[in-house]
Amino acid sequence: MLIVALANPLDPGPAALLAEAQALQAATYAPENNHALPTEALAAADIRFFAAREGDRVLGVGALAIRVGYGEVKAMFTSDAARGKGVAAALLRMIEDTAREEGLTRLNLETGEELAAAVRLYERFGFTRSGAFGDYVDDGVSLFMSKDLA
Repeated sequence: MLIVALANPLDPGPAALLAEAQALQAATYAPENNHALPTEALAAADIRFFAAREGDRVLGVGALAIRVGYGEVKAMFTSDAARGKGVAAALLRMIEDTAREEGLTRLNLETGEELAAAVRLYERFGFTRSGAFGDYVDDGVSLFMSKDLA
């Protein structure tokens, strides 16, 4: 059974999956276009970090960064073995539910066209393409998406 719960990104299972995600980001994007948070930053007080587990196996991770006036989806990643099994959808549902509990009315995220499966997931969840937000700049590489929470 898949369980999604708050987790510590510094624990071995989540940290290993985050390292895999960061390696993919580094291979896909130039350093100036790579906006992944370092693993240590995902343990900050303004981050709600989640792991999806089946037993002791960490299958996916994702985070909600609490910002002034909105939440930001960060660090979404699913292991290769778990792709297509609803792990990312379960994580995104938890992030949305937590954002609502935190009183947030909007979610934003930054991704890239190269991550087509992620873009499809976000679109299925009602995210639409939007402009840059927060400290991001429109660099022609990043894809920005947002969703109003009702």
